[in-house]
Amino acid sequence: MTVKTALIACAIAACTLTQGALAGTDGFKDAASLQALNGVWRSTNGEDWGRGTFGTREFTFKDGQWSLRFELALDPGMTQKVFGFSTKGTYEVQKASSAVPGAFETLFREDQKTVTLLTKDPKLATAFGLAACALVPGTPTDISATGCAIWKPVSVCGEDHDLLAQDEAGGLYFGVRPDDNDMCTPDKRPTRLLPAVARQ
Repeated sequence: MTVKTALIACAIAACTLTQGALAGTDGFKDAASLQALNGVWRSTNGEDWGRGTFGTREFTFKDGQWSLRFELALDPGMTQKVFGFSTKGTYEVQKASSAVPGAFETLFREDQKTVTLLTKDPKLATAFGLAACALVPGTPTDISATGCAIWKPVSVCGEDHDLLAQDEAGGLYFGVRPDDNDMCTPDKRPTRLLPAVARQ
């Protein structure tokens, strides 16, 4: 893995933003509730993603569909943005996780992937491995067929094998992504959870 790829992978993989397993199953929603999610969940502030980067996540669920909007910046106030990544598709809550009590193994299908370059600094684009992706600053680019940096084309990786949990307060928890961002097969599924995103 090159330094450039490692940097962007670290940002997406939450190198420092990690926590252990949930304490137990009490107080967490069941599989049926997770499959019927409807609404928007968002980071409450710029989250520390390691190596001087910060990010926000926004998830939308409706009628078995899901989408994610992620933005990365170089400051906790999210004013020095570098890129945005979006994906969407259907999802399927599967069996209870044996690694994380209270969480469920969940298959997130990715029918579309989009990257938006949010900086005009070519050195930053190069540092994050985005220079070769034919991105125009401020313009969303569909990378579903081609991939970009660590994001693989949908034909190669159209599934994300993740964890999903919801507490009684409504917060949603997802798994900690690996350094290479590869959760394309069940054996790549996380065994730890990120802090929750909040119901809006």
